Amino acid sequence: MASSPLPFLFFLPLLFLNPRFSQANLHQSKTLLRSTLPSQQSSTGDTTEPTLFFEVTKPISVPHTKPCSLTVLQHDFGYTYGKSPVLSNYTFPDDCPFQEFSRIVLEWNATCKGRQFDRIFGVWLSGVELLRSCTAEPRPTGIVWSVKKDVTKYSSLLLMNKTQTFSVFVGNIIDQTYTGVYHVNVSLYFYPAVEKQKLFKGKKRDSGSEIGSKADLIIPFSRDLPLKDGLWFEIQNATDVKGKEFEIPHNVYKAVLEVYVSFHEKDEFWYGNPPSEYIVANNLTDSPGNGPFREVLVSLDGELVGAIWPFTVVYTGGINPLLWRPISAIGSFDLPTYDIEITPFLGKLLDGKSHSISFSVTNALNVWST
Repeated sequence: MASSPLPFLFFLPLLFLNPRFSQANLHQSKTLLRSTLPSQQSSTGDTTEPTLFFEVTKPISVPHTKPCSLTVLQHDFGYTYGKSPVLSNYTFPDDCPFQEFSRIVLEWNATCKGRQFDRIFGVWLSGVELLRSCTAEPRPTGIVWSVKKDVTKYSSLLLMNKTQTFSVFVGNIIDQTYTGVYHVNVSLYFYPAVEKQKLFKGKKRDSGSEIGSKADLIIPFSRDLPLKDGLWFEIQNATDVKGKEFEIPHNVYKAVLEVYVSFHEKDEFWYGNPPSEYIVANNLTDSPGNGPFREVLVSLDGELVGAIWPFTVVYTGGINPLLWRPISAIGSFDLPTYDIEITPFLGKLLDGKSHSISFSVTNALNVWST
């Protein structure tokens, strides 16, 4: 018997960039953080409140109902560079009396004290990336920040009735100079379903944020555990291609690839890189080249199906760290993601065979995490 056409919509999360912070209401953020994170002590022994760092973004619309909450992970990220992600078991809270939800919000709360670089981090559930972000650079008296992200579209994954692996990677270094340890608390809030008209009454609906846009099936495009560093693919240069094979059910009628991407090392400021010919002509030795143009290319079975021109996110230590204290740059706390519609290629994908999605970056020097 032929399968019925269930409304499958699958996302393929990969690497980070989404210009949204979780909570733009600073008064509420201060209240929340003071109640969940400890006060810091200065070098003189005086107890002081940590400085609140934040990204200015549009707040998430949530119903005026009490959510079910779950603390997924609490961890102190010390020397983690080159090590495996921190893992915890995730199961939907069995004491939550609701079965349908209008909003699911992931909240990252962190505090740090001392001296530290900005560190890119990722959050995954069963290999599906839920958040890519950049840590704030601390002060000697301590800082605190919070990121909230609407993860409702991942409902089919978050509401599974089974134990899953929750992974967080922060590539941090602790030595005599860089002493900042990131004390992290990750939680999920499940808001019970309400009538859509009430939830959006008097408010403009955001494309992709409505209740009906939840994916029915989510396929991860990430490296498999166990591994060192994050679950993302690292593209090392302009000729490097990374990818993974996948299969989809026969009754899929819409398919969207969601791409997370971040840029590092010689390409952290790629938008300011001069052409290589200019570097040679002027005998410059320490300047990264290949010009100021980059695009992330997405291929299906070796054929190009999409291109991304990434947003120029400036991390919290970029250009001049004093520019981002306490307000961080656009997208730094919630790097933007990019959706590629691959529904037109379903005629090829629904043949019952394995296919591959691969990624490359035009003019890349290094390193692009995708």
